[in-house]
Amino acid sequence: MKLKSILAKPFAGIVHRKIQKEMFTAVADQEKILQQLLKKGAKSSFGQAHGLEKVYDYQSFKQSVPIRDYEGFRGYIEEIKSGKSNVLWPGKPIYLAKTSGTTSGAKYIPITADSIPNHINTARNALLTYIATTGKADFASGNMIFLSGSPTLDRIGGIPTGRLSGIVNHHIPAYLKKNQLPSYETNCIEDWEEKLDRIVAETWQKDMTLISGIPPWMQMYFDRLMEKTGKKVGEIFPNFQVLVHGGVNFSPYKAKLLESIGHAIDTIETFPASEGFFAFQDTRDQEGLLLNTNSGIFFEFIPAGEIFNENPTRLSLKDVKIGENYALIINNNAGLWGYNIGDTVKFVSLDPYRIIVSGRIKHFISAFGEHVIGEEVEYSLMKAAQENNVKILEFTVAPMVTQDAGKSFHEWFVEFEKEPEDMDAFSLAVDHNMRQKNIYYDDLITGNILKPLVIRSLKKNAFIDYMRSQGKLGGQNKVPRLSNDRKIATELEKMLYKP
Repeated sequence: MKLKSILAKPFAGIVHRKIQKEMFTAVADQEKILQQLLKKGAKSSFGQAHGLEKVYDYQSFKQSVPIRDYEGFRGYIEEIKSGKSNVLWPGKPIYLAKTSGTTSGAKYIPITADSIPNHINTARNALLTYIATTGKADFASGNMIFLSGSPTLDRIGGIPTGRLSGIVNHHIPAYLKKNQLPSYETNCIEDWEEKLDRIVAETWQKDMTLISGIPPWMQMYFDRLMEKTGKKVGEIFPNFQVLVHGGVNFSPYKAKLLESIGHAIDTIETFPASEGFFAFQDTRDQEGLLLNTNSGIFFEFIPAGEIFNENPTRLSLKDVKIGENYALIINNNAGLWGYNIGDTVKFVSLDPYRIIVSGRIKHFISAFGEHVIGEEVEYSLMKAAQENNVKILEFTVAPMVTQDAGKSFHEWFVEFEKEPEDMDAFSLAVDHNMRQKNIYYDDLITGNILKPLVIRSLKKNAFIDYMRSQGKLGGQNKVPRLSNDRKIATELEKMLYKP
């Protein structure tokens, strides 16, 4: 075992013990963080406008700070971009993380000197927890690749601005940079496919031990590696030990990724976003991600069905329940207050507090009152695929509202690696799973308001072609699982598989 791997183990033990202690103080830590946020945030323009100096507890906080999404913060962000200080948090952000929004266009999320440790330390803690719980540290001495956005930063209002993954790239510790691939020059390439070819050229003969990224773009990397070498990824990188993933539900991609590697491999799931690093996998034995309760973020939870209400129920950590679908609201030391990040979560454990990401607030289908969410469609399709030896590469779902005498239905656009032998039977199996998962959908089928779902098979690389056409290939971009309109469906109709 090399020196880095040897030194990593005692450090991992120290960090892991600290994390374990914080599992038992999560509620108290959250209350402490709220007080810290109020004390410092009161000095900002936002804090003065919302009377934060007079807020002493969570009840008065809810009365003073409303829930907002990015549009509700746009005015404040524009002030920051114009060069003003003390807008949402004392001083100026040290970065603006640029991210694409589904309805807001480009979004600019502040990152402050106080909030940057949340992003950096949580990523570190996820790896150290893995080392501490498995005893495996060999990867620390090998080459690591982080499939990320360009680290090239622009300046807006004097503030360095770029993709979060590019920003974080500037904070990778020196002891890891020597092991990091691809080169800085390659990482700066904006065109994803050109960048991917360069990454393959730089890495295929290296001893890669850790690979990290969003699953669909890792799969593209694996495909290019196999095209170049004619070998499985596990043969190319015999010491490949751990795959780190986040950004989307892993389940639809897992089988294909593992097939490309050629054998089972350890994985670490994370829940990062431009607004904060919210949770990470801390155990191999239990479901869910450990909520990051002592890292500068005060969490709130709104029952998902109430998120668009004028006065929704707002809960702190101590009042959440297992199995409820909550919209995740954050307050953090970057100056985001009552901020609706757009994700929904469910608690699978309260001791400690572990969550799963169940979907996106804006990614749902409720054209007929069914309010189908991402977790439900992913479960329904993957269960049927597993039972019928079917392999799925990518998919999305949209409503088809008919104007004639026929009944409306949900239309599923699926790119298969291995199609079902009987598409009609497979469609009925997916529909059966959906009806079990969502009682409103079941009522609509039973009441003959909807007919069973219809699956459309797409040609190879249909979703890659679609994302390319939208200028969203690679990086942190993700295909929406659900749409309540036909915008994506209309484009995918041009890519139907024709045997």
